[in-house]
Amino acid sequence: MSSFEQYRQRTRREFLNTTASGLGAMALGSMLTEDGLLTQATAAEGLSSQPQLEPTFAPHAAHFPAKAKSCIFIFMAGAPSQLDLFNSKPKLNELHAKPLPKSIWESARFAFIKPDTAVLKGSPRTFTKYGECGMEFSDLLPHLGGCADDLLMVRSMYSEEFNHHPGQLMMQSGVSRFGMPVMGSWLNYGLGSQSQDLPGYIVMTAGRGSSGGASLYQSGFLPSSYSGVLFRNTGEAVLNLENPDGLPPELQRAGLNALQSINQRRYQEVHDPEIASRIMNYELASRMQTAAPELTDLSSETQATLDMYGVGRSDLAGENYRGTLPHLNTFDAFGRNCLLARRMVERGVRFVNIIHASWDQHSELDRNLKYNATAVDQPIAALIKDLKQRGMLNETMVVWGTEFGRTPLGENRQGRANNTGRDHHPISFTMLLAGGGLRGGQIHGETDEIGWNITKDPVHINDLHATMLHQFGLDHLRLTHRFQGRDFRLTDVGGKVIDSWLT
Repeated sequence: MSSFEQYRQRTRREFLNTTASGLGAMALGSMLTEDGLLTQATAAEGLSSQPQLEPTFAPHAAHFPAKAKSCIFIFMAGAPSQLDLFNSKPKLNELHAKPLPKSIWESARFAFIKPDTAVLKGSPRTFTKYGECGMEFSDLLPHLGGCADDLLMVRSMYSEEFNHHPGQLMMQSGVSRFGMPVMGSWLNYGLGSQSQDLPGYIVMTAGRGSSGGASLYQSGFLPSSYSGVLFRNTGEAVLNLENPDGLPPELQRAGLNALQSINQRRYQEVHDPEIASRIMNYELASRMQTAAPELTDLSSETQATLDMYGVGRSDLAGENYRGTLPHLNTFDAFGRNCLLARRMVERGVRFVNIIHASWDQHSELDRNLKYNATAVDQPIAALIKDLKQRGMLNETMVVWGTEFGRTPLGENRQGRANNTGRDHHPISFTMLLAGGGLRGGQIHGETDEIGWNITKDPVHINDLHATMLHQFGLDHLRLTHRFQGRDFRLTDVGGKVIDSWLT
């Protein structure tokens, strides 16, 4: 059919839709300029911003030279107790079982604690200083302690959110609202992907799963090609990625070509960028059919490497730990995830999110914290050491993150006789970072003698994100996307780069 015939047969609605982005836009721009609501330069920019079908995954130029190329963000959903892992408080142990003065807790918010009858809870853990920097870790994290001189420990993180799902959204997307892009999406939006055969943003899980679910790796209003792709560490890497039995490659290729032709034609009619994302996702899925099985096949790794990551480790004896599910070997799964993360960044994946849950230990803290810490300590330390010995750590940022911390008060929820756990505590918590041009062997920030308030160098989640983006050569103030008449960014309306972290 000729081009003239195609346009002649368009419906009135299609013609008006097309006009709205052409002649109609010109008329609207002219009227707004006359009213002083739009400059001529802005009007011209709007007319030239027609959606283009371009390779979303192609690398983009950074704002300035970058130190980091990839990020592995290990998200400890549920909030580990910083007081039992990273921050010893002798005074808290001395005041164990004593009440907290009302002047301290009266302005605080709690999820479950009844503050008027709550008492302080010391830690039974022993702490050791590691490395030349003398960084403290509890007896539950001896392997991470061995990486102390490569780690930046931030003891002064804080958030406004004291419940899990809002807090997890805040940590992943910079705000506690649904429908916002997460940091992996923002990073790929700003820089594009380094890999042609794998997604720029991959997600893996272990344990029970986070309360935030898939909302923690969504692209929000950014094109869907920037969403996190959920990978599995055994079997088929992505569900339904493999071809059904009996489908020859040439028939699959013919089907993809037909889909691309239909989508391309529709895109030319409506200029919907989601159609462009759909085309590119189909093509990426086709290339992944070869790349993904090779990625998840660990047979090329040495036995020493597998042992270092703890692949094949058995879970701790016992059942019903907070961080596992029946018939799931969390220790093996998490070790595989960390090893796969290294293999992914080797192959150009920009952002890897490992989500491990749950650290929400309102009761049986000692038992459950030991389980979770033992599951993750060896593999994360192995990942950092492996990246370093391969010369990859300088360009790969590794982050241990969570949504908030735990209270110095014991959990005294109604109906529970013993204070065996800790409640939510967004006022102060701890995170770890390594690589990516960040300065290792340093502790940033301080909290008071019982671990309640920050007393030095507070760090908001938006500050963390601003600093991470900076290491990738991105100015957090310039990395924006206009949606529904407003420019959005990962750091919302806040955020500052923390210069003392940078090498």
